[in-house]
Amino acid sequence: MPETTNLASKQKELAALIDQFSSGEGVNATDIPSLSCIRSSKITEPIYRVHEPALCIVAQGKKEVILAEERYLYGPSDYLVVSVDLPVSGQIIEASSDRPYLCFRLDFKPAQIVELLEESELRTIQLQLGSSRRGLFISQTSTSLIDAAIRLVRLLETPEDIKALAPMYTREILYRILKGRQGEMLKQIAVEGSGTYRIKEVIEQIKEHYAQPLRIEELAELANMSPSSLHRHFKEVTAMSPLQYQKRIRLQEARRLLLSDTPNAAEAAFQVGYDSPSHFSREYAKMFGLPPIADMKRLRDALMGDQPQGSIEVL
Repeated sequence: MPETTNLASKQKELAALIDQFSSGEGVNATDIPSLSCIRSSKITEPIYRVHEPALCIVAQGKKEVILAEERYLYGPSDYLVVSVDLPVSGQIIEASSDRPYLCFRLDFKPAQIVELLEESELRTIQLQLGSSRRGLFISQTSTSLIDAAIRLVRLLETPEDIKALAPMYTREILYRILKGRQGEMLKQIAVEGSGTYRIKEVIEQIKEHYAQPLRIEELAELANMSPSSLHRHFKEVTAMSPLQYQKRIRLQEARRLLLSDTPNAAEAAFQVGYDSPSHFSREYAKMFGLPPIADMKRLRDALMGDQPQGSIEVL
């Protein structure tokens, strides 16, 4: 069987399994804690969130992810990897009730990449320790990668096998990515001394203290870089400056607060670190397209209408 025909057949098999284990619209958790099956029968509005390290394989439909000003479009012929925490927006752009969007998402930790590198010949590959790579990339799928994904999802049919076999199949999936065309980009997060590895620590610091004033000198010291080198490497990894990263984290968290139980925009602004509610409203509208009150009305109307409930969390 030709490779392209075999790959298409495997993609259909993966799509059927994702559909089988999606109990509803949106993100469906599974008995494998790191694995989610995502389904949407409709095109969605852009969804904003901090995307943690994960592999996403779209088995059916198409998706667009935006990082800062960069657009990444991918479908069944590609897979997406996010290697560090990144504030992004994602939108399903091809889906229908007859052919829903179906996605396999596998969360992973940098420690798993470190372990794989230490136990395989992949560690012998030389990396440029002073370089940094983008924390998000798209690459072409392969039959071997889809095969490994299918085996992992099929474990949901025999839950008694998950504890013994899921770690093995997960390791194989990550190994396939590391051996792929852009495996170097993933390896960077695990190699101590690489620019990406050091920026990962800065990202964690900003995320943990996003409501506090940004102190570039302290972040540069944490990364063992000069302030100018920090800016350059940070932008190479995240496509934005540290200040822009913090701003996006703040605004996304404010939106989450407003959707939950925070009574008004001023209170949300103060909670995420803004001193001026008017400044907050201007930046909020610039990012989300509407001021806070109007944006909340639009989102709640969407939830009350015919938009699938789970689609608010589809990414």
